Amino acid sequence: MLSISGRIAGWMKAYGARWRFCLRMTVAAVSAFALAQIFTMPLHGLWAVLTAVAVTQMSVGGSLRATGEYVLGTVGGAIYASAVGVFVPHATVLALAGALAIAVAPLALAAALRPSFRVAPFTALIVLLISSQFGEGPIESGFYRVLEVTLGGLVAVVVSLVVFPGRANRLALAAAARLIEQLSHALPALLTGFTRQLDDGEIVRIQDGLGQAVSSVQAMLAEAGGERFITFAVEPDPGPLLRTLLRLRHDLVIIGRAAIAPLPDPFAARLGPLLQRIGETGSNYLHAAAMALAARNPPPPLEPVLAEPDGYAAEITALRNGGFTRKLSSNELEQVFALGFALDQLHQHLNDLGRCVQEWATAPQAPSVT
Repeated sequence: MLSISGRIAGWMKAYGARWRFCLRMTVAAVSAFALAQIFTMPLHGLWAVLTAVAVTQMSVGGSLRATGEYVLGTVGGAIYASAVGVFVPHATVLALAGALAIAVAPLALAAALRPSFRVAPFTALIVLLISSQFGEGPIESGFYRVLEVTLGGLVAVVVSLVVFPGRANRLALAAAARLIEQLSHALPALLTGFTRQLDDGEIVRIQDGLGQAVSSVQAMLAEAGGERFITFAVEPDPGPLLRTLLRLRHDLVIIGRAAIAPLPDPFAARLGPLLQRIGETGSNYLHAAAMALAARNPPPPLEPVLAEPDGYAAEITALRNGGFTRKLSSNELEQVFALGFALDQLHQHLNDLGRCVQEWATAPQAPSVT
């Protein structure tokens, strides 16, 4: 029993943010339903409850952003659909189909051009179809949709602020730390491709995983920007951190492309041990930096990492003086110098990462229960 309870406690701790999100969404749905009953809204406040559930996100910033887009799309869709309902006769089924086409087509184009309008076509359908079924005029139907959606959005935002509020900056730092941890595993794996043949599928898997992690960090940092005005402490600008992570990702893209085939002899024999050491040193630094960023601690020492580029340059100079570079084909020569360029850029960007970790470590933190 103690073992089972310990596993349950560990599972609850590991998924704490998800449990808090579950609770916030439940409270938002019930609160919106209760307010709909107080104001005697039609259909038991269906659209208010649906909106509260739809726009409740993992973070406060995410809820604010989703609510703004949802309300904006609803207002635009309701106004346009109400105008179509007033000026386009739709007493018959065929006429109603034509009115729906007139209402949906421009709004679908607007949604394609601006994602914030993606709910507008849905709203237009609701306004036209519900008004014809319940005897409401199109203007009245549009007014009620906007009113209910606004109420549901406000409920979601208030609940996100008061019920275990999750700060997007904190979630973004966690996502950034996970990306850095992935980079720490990817770097030595890709560098081994210069001494042995890597499977193409392995390289694709590594690069795709890094790309997905970068997208997750970008999304979380975008949400963090939406909650700046409600944060009770001045957080660092996330831009430098995001740019540094993107540059590190690009460095590994270059290394992965150059590692499509092993280096020719004697380059593989001379550079293999050095590349292994670079991979281990860089991986250890990235792992320590990920832990430091997640805990908002100072970065690890950079001195072991900064010494590596000099060793690579010295080996290349020795090989060149020995006349080995003259025996390389153009593709092999391009591979050697692409690797050198990527390693030089990598160490510069690791230095930038250390500065970003230091900046987040020394900045005051906004209060949060996540």
